[in-house]
Amino acid sequence: MIPVAEFKQFTEQQPALKVLKPWWDVLAEYLTVAMLMIGVFGCTLQVTQDKIICLPSHEPRENLSEAPCQQLLPQGVSEQVGGLREVSGLKNNLDLQQYNFINQLCYETALHWYAKYFPYLVVIHTLIFMVCTSFWFKFPGTSSKIEHFISILGKCFDSPWTTRALSEVSGENHKGPATGRATAAVTATAGPGKAGEGEKEKVLAEPEKVVTEPPAVTLLDKKEGEQAKALFEKVKKFRVHVEEGDILYTMYIRQTVLKVCKFLAILVYSLVYVEKINFLVACRVETSEVTGYASFCCSHTKAHLFSKLAFCYISFVCVYGITCLYTLYWIFHRPLKEYSFRSVREETGMGDIPDVKNDFAFMLHLIDQYDSLYSKRFAVFLSEVSESRLKQLSLNHEWTPEKLRQKLQRNARGRLELALCMLPGLPDTVFELSEMEALRLEAIGDITFPPGLSQLVHLQELSLLHSPARLPFSSQVFLRDRLRVIRVKCEELREVPLWVFGLRGLEELHLEGLFPPELARAAALESLRELKQLKVLSLRSNASKVPASVTDVAGHLQRLSLHNDGARLLALNSLKKLAVLRELELVACGLERVPHAVFSLGALQELDLRDNHLRSIEEILSFQHCRKLVTLRLWHNQIAYVPEHVRRLRSLEQLYLSHNKLETLPTQLGMCSGLRLLDVSHNGLRSLPPELGLLQNLQHLAVSYNALEALPDELFFCRKLRTLLLGYNHLNQLSPQVGALRALSRLELKGNRLEVLPEELGNCGGLKKAGLLVEDTLYEGLPAEVRDKMEEE
Repeated sequence: MIPVAEFKQFTEQQPALKVLKPWWDVLAEYLTVAMLMIGVFGCTLQVTQDKIICLPSHEPRENLSEAPCQQLLPQGVSEQVGGLREVSGLKNNLDLQQYNFINQLCYETALHWYAKYFPYLVVIHTLIFMVCTSFWFKFPGTSSKIEHFISILGKCFDSPWTTRALSEVSGENHKGPATGRATAAVTATAGPGKAGEGEKEKVLAEPEKVVTEPPAVTLLDKKEGEQAKALFEKVKKFRVHVEEGDILYTMYIRQTVLKVCKFLAILVYSLVYVEKINFLVACRVETSEVTGYASFCCSHTKAHLFSKLAFCYISFVCVYGITCLYTLYWIFHRPLKEYSFRSVREETGMGDIPDVKNDFAFMLHLIDQYDSLYSKRFAVFLSEVSESRLKQLSLNHEWTPEKLRQKLQRNARGRLELALCMLPGLPDTVFELSEMEALRLEAIGDITFPPGLSQLVHLQELSLLHSPARLPFSSQVFLRDRLRVIRVKCEELREVPLWVFGLRGLEELHLEGLFPPELARAAALESLRELKQLKVLSLRSNASKVPASVTDVAGHLQRLSLHNDGARLLALNSLKKLAVLRELELVACGLERVPHAVFSLGALQELDLRDNHLRSIEEILSFQHCRKLVTLRLWHNQIAYVPEHVRRLRSLEQLYLSHNKLETLPTQLGMCSGLRLLDVSHNGLRSLPPELGLLQNLQHLAVSYNALEALPDELFFCRKLRTLLLGYNHLNQLSPQVGALRALSRLELKGNRLEVLPEELGNCGGLKKAGLLVEDTLYEGLPAEVRDKMEEE
């Protein structure tokens, strides 16, 4: 006998592949095993036993009928039944070799081919069915996708995060506001190792409640969390790869169609030829020269068994064919290239689970035929909500309240600030730092502030730098009257959250982002009417005009800063409406002259025109209309000279002209009697006018990085001078009159051509070694008593 185990390599598959076998494929496998056993059994009998037994016929040739064996069976039967006379055999005078020869010859010539090869046909057809069923599991173009999918599916099914996510959703869908007693009950039923899980389910199911004491164990094991994160990435990449084509769907259809065609062919010829399996077979061969006989009556020894096996085989083939026809009906009747997770979304509450298509959808349909729980658990890793929850748990585990408190620092405004940068999300533990006054979030993904934000009772300042944030209505109500300063930086200004413009308690609003090309000319900004207390507005963008909504806060805006990154600002007429504006910054706005709208700002105290294209400031005379102007910053421009009208600015206290192209200063500058700070560094000045000595209130003078060769002695009449920056000029000597500057506390002389320092520096009582910036050799050249005096504490 040939054991069926010899053929197991044709059906041997990975056990994991069973999830892609619907019930009809499983039934077909059992049918092919049964058919294979029929074929193997028939082949074994065919090989091990005699195939046919023949006896010569004694009838004369002329009396021989067309079927010499037809009368044998009835006569034999009648004689056995009658039993009236003794029956004796006929002598044929043939030896054993002659009988074997006749048997083989008649088997080859007289026996019908279907009767001869029936068991072999069964084995071959069955093997073809087996190959057709499992071909897509072996073909390189499909097997790689299937194996990858099965691997990911198994990991998703067994992942602790899958169980955790589904249990959380179940808790959210079925639990109302739970009390402490209910939570304890959940913890108790979860078992000794699930107590923390029950606690976490309560936290996620009740987002409106403030959690004051986090449970002892609320998170997955760190290794499990990392594995779950890796699974999310694998599922994303696998989905993109598999949804591109439909080779699995096409291959499955082709092998099913091939099985149907094979079934029809087998069924047709088997029904036609099964009657050819006869027990008695007439054989005529011209062997009279060898045996003395030409006509034989043969018995096909396995005809009766083969006929029964044939009918059994045909029955199995019919059942197999019906399963194939049902498979085709299932394939073409349903849209298998699209798969909807609608029921899963409704059941789990994860509304962001996407529908899939092509081969990905087809495999999920097959999975549903095996067990729909697989697709449900797999869907957890298609949900961005689930992924964000996992990241949130990991963040909470990594950023504990203690670790966050160590990052608290005082910012420039003196507020206690927490700065977080480039995190995958916002840890919930942030909202346990009730003492925090400022929160700075930079390059953090999509943020949704939870109701726990209401714990930050001291929060006054919020910075969102490339960190888009959503704010629920309850949190918006909390921040509406509490937040004082907000900074938002994004790629485009239309990405600024709308809730920002509803913070009616806001005093400072800082926005940074570009207007889209279609809106740059209009410079349309959201309405600022709700910001009743806004005093400071800073806008860094590419607008071609001042946004019209700025006039919404014209009655109380005190400081306006427009940074245009080099884009030319054309329309400035709306500035005239800012009647109470005190500070104005027009930085990098492409200005070629001082805007006339500025001269209408009667309350203006500070003006900054940095990084523009100003070549002259002839309009400086008009600044006399700004009677309260005390600070004028014209630095980082291309100004070549200062007009003599500068003398009209009697109330000016600070004048910044650094980084320009000045070669001289007007003598009338000495008439600005109120000037306390003058910065003309980084220019091309070769000398200073002696009239600077008239500036008796001057406290800070910066002329570094020029080409000065000498200083006027009158300069040292400015007795209130505290800071004198003379570095990187061409000075050969420093006048001994510098000793008259008793209030001097900072003196820069580095980068000049000095050979010695005057010992009169010792008379500058406020000047210490730390405030004297000079080469070490020059400092060492001072008298020892001068150096000792400077080094005194």
